[in-house]
Amino acid sequence: MKTIYILRHAKSSWDFSHLNDVERPLIEKGINRTNLIARYLNKNNITPDLIISSAAVRALETARIVANAVKYPINKIHISKSLYSADEDNIITQLFDISDHLHTVMLVGHNPTLTYFVNHYLEQKIEWLPTSGLVSISFDTDSWPEISNAGYVVNFLITPSMLKKE
Repeated sequence: MKTIYILRHAKSSWDFSHLNDVERPLIEKGINRTNLIARYLNKNNITPDLIISSAAVRALETARIVANAVKYPINKIHISKSLYSADEDNIITQLFDISDHLHTVMLVGHNPTLTYFVNHYLEQKIEWLPTSGLVSISFDTDSWPEISNAGYVVNFLITPSMLKKE
């Protein structure tokens, strides 16, 4: 069984017009919302074997918040420059390159790609994966390159607003 956690980066700031898009930092609201997701993961004993983050500051900051909460070594976060501008095929290709001895992987990236990707698996399609939104999908295979042809189950779709209601 292989499981992926698809996490959209936290809410970031557009207030720094002098920064490139990849350099935009998180805002406090984004940090707080990601902490809700991180607590959910921690409460449910979910620690990925590998975290892969887009190289964008907002994604990497999001990955670090989650890593810290679930006791994943921050220095082991794999930074993927291609995840910033990836399409769905790029996501699958990145998964193919993962060692089969790893069973759970978290990808921290961006819309619209993440929404398109998870909608391939969700029974009820979503319009937009919100910031700090998290989807977990498990595939009935022991090999990452075989996930495209494997049966799958969506374990959950969690958003910070869902967790605030609990």
